[in-house]
Amino acid sequence: MATDLQDPGTDHHAPAAQSAAEHVESFAETALKLGGKSDDEARRTGAIDTADDQVEQLFAAQYQTVNSPAHRAVWDRSVPTDEFLSTPPKTPAEVQKVMDDSIAVVSRHKQAGTLLNDEGKTREEVLQELAGVGYWGLLVGKEFGGSDCSFSSFAAFLARMATLDGTIAGLASIHGCIGAVDPVKTFGNADQKQRFLPGLADGSRLSAFALTEPCAGSDLTALRTTAVLDGDSYVVNGEKLFISNVVPGRTIGLVCLVDDKPAVLVVDLPAEENEQFQLKKYGIHALARLYNRGIVFNNFRVPQENLLKPVKGDGLTIAYHGLNLGRVSLCANAAGTMRQMMADMIPWAHFRVTYSEPIAHRELVQRRLGEMAGLIVGCDALVAWCSDLLDRGYRGEMECIIAKIFGSESMKHAAIELYMKTHGGRSFLHGHAFGDNVHDFLAPCIYEGEGEMLGMAFFKSLVKRHGKTYFEPVGKALAAAGIQRPNPLNPAHALKLAPVAMPYLKWLIGRKLMRGSKPNLPGMPSELRGHAEYACEKLTATALEIDGAMQKFQLKLADRQCRMAELSGRCQDLITMLATSMYAARQENEVVRVSADLLCQKLRQKLDGRRPSNQYFKQVTGLGAQVSAGAFPGLEEICGQEILQKYAPPAQ
Repeated sequence: MATDLQDPGTDHHAPAAQSAAEHVESFAETALKLGGKSDDEARRTGAIDTADDQVEQLFAAQYQTVNSPAHRAVWDRSVPTDEFLSTPPKTPAEVQKVMDDSIAVVSRHKQAGTLLNDEGKTREEVLQELAGVGYWGLLVGKEFGGSDCSFSSFAAFLARMATLDGTIAGLASIHGCIGAVDPVKTFGNADQKQRFLPGLADGSRLSAFALTEPCAGSDLTALRTTAVLDGDSYVVNGEKLFISNVVPGRTIGLVCLVDDKPAVLVVDLPAEENEQFQLKKYGIHALARLYNRGIVFNNFRVPQENLLKPVKGDGLTIAYHGLNLGRVSLCANAAGTMRQMMADMIPWAHFRVTYSEPIAHRELVQRRLGEMAGLIVGCDALVAWCSDLLDRGYRGEMECIIAKIFGSESMKHAAIELYMKTHGGRSFLHGHAFGDNVHDFLAPCIYEGEGEMLGMAFFKSLVKRHGKTYFEPVGKALAAAGIQRPNPLNPAHALKLAPVAMPYLKWLIGRKLMRGSKPNLPGMPSELRGHAEYACEKLTATALEIDGAMQKFQLKLADRQCRMAELSGRCQDLITMLATSMYAARQENEVVRVSADLLCQKLRQKLDGRRPSNQYFKQVTGLGAQVSAGAFPGLEEICGQEILQKYAPPAQ
């Protein structure tokens, strides 16, 4: 996977964090202080913003957020449509064999009923069989015993694996994306890579990432776990919570405070619990088929040489880097899981008879299958687009947030509104995939970042350069002049503000006078072209909407979470529409194209506040009828669940 990380030749063993004397306020910290927030809140938020800036600096300028397709789609004079096209991954034969062999392992155990142990967790024997065929080394370089798989191929494969088992697909993401593999591969020195990557590749050291604490979730500045250097090792004390894939003997990336700054230690956990290392076990509904536990460290020693030292930034920099991979993987998992739901809905719809007619012939069920198809294609499109961007070297922060939110919200909607309602009361029987997995279907809305919080992070990334360029100078000038309520008709105010306000006025007038032009789109079916043109037009217009909110609320915008979330959601929907329509236009399967068209219609109804038309209902139910006849691609390897509480068919 190409990351195009910049290495200016800095010593990897030199301290990366700034001292207090070197502290430079970030945009967020400055804005919050000018807006009247407390020094503590401004400092904490600024630390997160600074970590984000440091991640940016890991990437070449052309691949940073301000040059990303999502950012440019709003702020450029025209949408860079060519950057919304994804290149289908080319998977080498030897990598494809690892994937096919892994599918074979899971399929065999699923059919035999041997995936789970007595605790209802994925059996260790299954994980080791997967290790034997190379499953855990897909994202590790060949020199360390892995497959060096591109992320595009990996993400598409996770969607395929999730059609069989979402937990095993999720474990690959935990291990390779947010677990120890990405931190060591990206930030480790030569010795660390040699010591850790071979075991991570061959599955002898499965991994996790220990970031969350009882008091530190979205506020990562509240970390309390500490590591104090004592001789040639760090002594760790503290507690972690909600850590997935943790059992004794695993390897974790541990985020903790070293010299009061966030840092990451690579930790090989002992084979058994002891006085220094304890697992905190609790009942948890979500991710029920893997081990999710807390970890308590009491004077636990970790070798000094296990500390990861990024060229720029600190432990938060390392944590944020892998999250984007995990967010795309989550969307891929959602695509596969919804295919699994669809594969369960089809036989049930043909079996279940009401009023002498199979419900597969009923419009409501057909609409549900049609809408499910659209959600799956939307996830497929975002996975293909985002993973391709990451392979090409983009940071992909904004794009990966879109994929995570769309994937998680789609799966939630599909599970509750489409899957559960079609199966009715049988959804709640023991052994039914809905009742047994409902928390797993909902958990992605929280994991990898709660959706609305991530939506505001998307908005912050979207407005950051515009605010720093045009609004921050005005705010500083007002603060310096002691002006709390500026009045442009007051000559004294106008004189103070003129030098800093002129660049903004020039931008604003130029944007308002800007004439719209047709986007440069490739050959597309007319329906999909119409959606792409609509998305481009609305995205370009969004710049003035966002600027208007920044004008209205100014330095208080950070407190207007509802408005930020709404504007963020509109941008996300438009970008999803553009990515989906351009993805589907390059697909040969007509059912996929129709599914994308109907998803885009649904998004336009939402954006325009319009009711569905009769034509839409005719199209979506027609698609549902095709899906119920087996026309949707990607269901071939799915073992559908047995129909529960069968009854004898009525006499003819």
